[in-house]
Amino acid sequence: MAIHEILKMGDPRLLHIAQPVIEADSDAIHLLVADMFETMHSVNGAGLAAPQIGVDLQLVIFGTDAPNPRYPDAPLVPRTVLLNPVITPIGDEEEDGWEGCLSVPGLRGVVPRWKKIRYTGFDQYGDPIDRTVEGFHARVVQHECDHLIGKLYPMRVRDFTKFGFTEVLFPGLDASADD
Repeated sequence: MAIHEILKMGDPRLLHIAQPVIEADSDAIHLLVADMFETMHSVNGAGLAAPQIGVDLQLVIFGTDAPNPRYPDAPLVPRTVLLNPVITPIGDEEEDGWEGCLSVPGLRGVVPRWKKIRYTGFDQYGDPIDRTVEGFHARVVQHECDHLIGKLYPMRVRDFTKFGFTEVLFPGLDASADD
């Protein structure tokens, strides 16, 4: 396993639409997933998309096994590997919430997201995933899946008076890495 460099905003690879995963349950996918979890945990992330480490695949991981120092009030989210995800909003209600990103370190912004979603896809073994979620879980999934279509959260910020440096907005919060 290895910790990978996380690409930063400005790198053109973050703006591409990722390619579908053709073969799940392969040695290459299992190694990639292990590396992504190790990379995410090394910076206290809540999620990571393959394009963030320069891999052009529709693969995201997310989950918080224990309270995350960067999101101390957030509920736990099950550790998940999601290939070729599809998100379907349930209803039209949106919810504003603060987000950060490992590819946009040191900044946070208020981003509107669907309050409740259904997401489908496959795990690393090729088994189907079909979940309906809301709140922080839904936000994390939408944030990570945005990376697969070349979007970073600042592209979704509507009110730039609610966008700035984490250390200024939230003194004392662990701002060493944001996602």
